[in-house]
Amino acid sequence: MTVQEAIAIAREKQLDLVEVAPNADPPVCRMMDYGKFLYEKAKRERKARKASKSVEVKGVRLTTRTGEHDLEFKSRDARRFLEEGCKVKVRVWFRGREITYPELGHELLDKFAARLVDIATIETPPKMEGRNMTMLLTPTAKK
Repeated sequence: MTVQEAIAIAREKQLDLVEVAPNADPPVCRMMDYGKFLYEKAKRERKARKASKSVEVKGVRLTTRTGEHDLEFKSRDARRFLEEGCKVKVRVWFRGREITYPELGHELLDKFAARLVDIATIETPPKMEGRNMTMLLTPTAKK
């Protein structure tokens, strides 16, 4: 039908004429209450935003000289973060000449990950970033 006929019918029914597919041949239009459509669309978006959960990244900082007790304490904190659903970024900080022994940091991160193997998976393996070696742990899916 022609555009004028469609507009006349839409006005008669007190609806809006909305162009749905402008690139089609001929263009496709639809009669609807456009205000109601926008309201429902916004309502769906709010509901989707409320349902989505943002993942927080918590940090744990270690040094190559971190003791066994301190490592246990830090792994306990990381376990709590993972149980809450957060990701954990474990960072080994190298001071002074410690940077010449990156294998110490690698061993420390492997030991740390081994303590949390039941609750976490390694998302990003250990890698150097300046004077820091970082590793990212994510919580495993609950069964």
